[in-house]
Amino acid sequence: VEKNPSTHPSIHPSIHLSIHPSTEPLSDAEREIIQDTWGQVYKNCEDVGVSVLIRFFVSFPSAKQYFSQFQDMEDPAEMEKSSQLRHHARRVMNAINTVVENLHDPEKVSSVLALVGKAHAIKHKVEPMYFKILSGVMLEVFNEDFPEFFPAEVQVIWTKLMSAVYWHVTGAYTEVGWLQVSSSAV
Repeated sequence: VEKNPSTHPSIHPSIHLSIHPSTEPLSDAEREIIQDTWGQVYKNCEDVGVSVLIRFFVSFPSAKQYFSQFQDMEDPAEMEKSSQLRHHARRVMNAINTVVENLHDPEKVSSVLALVGKAHAIKHKVEPMYFKILSGVMLEVFNEDFPEFFPAEVQVIWTKLMSAVYWHVTGAYTEVGWLQVSSSAV
């Protein structure tokens, strides 16, 4: 399903971070909740990132095809030792950190996510559905590793943020001519 670029938030950087033009942007209270809970997660940035990627690759092994150094690894303990996986885990967590730190600045968030999307579309040729899957895996790991900070109402707010992240990243795919973006990906 192609998205109509004229209604896409990444085309209009002044639009608040939202999932879809008809969706409410994050409120000040929601932004504060995200920043507070993220502070707890980010204290363990690398370990949490590694846990997220290992679960992602074990559950969706086809995603490993984009990583030459560990695409053939199946053992989670072996993956955990991979310097390439650890490096990418830090990059993923740092990208989310940049988003969270800049929730007050929709243009900055849009710009960061456009760079991530374009790099993954053009340079790495990663199927965009993996961003949606990875977002879900991140939320699972956050909820399991930090249950005291992720009650149901906080999970709803984080789901809203991750949907917005996916929307912006896939908008970059659309901008560079990637036609396989689907809003119904797993």
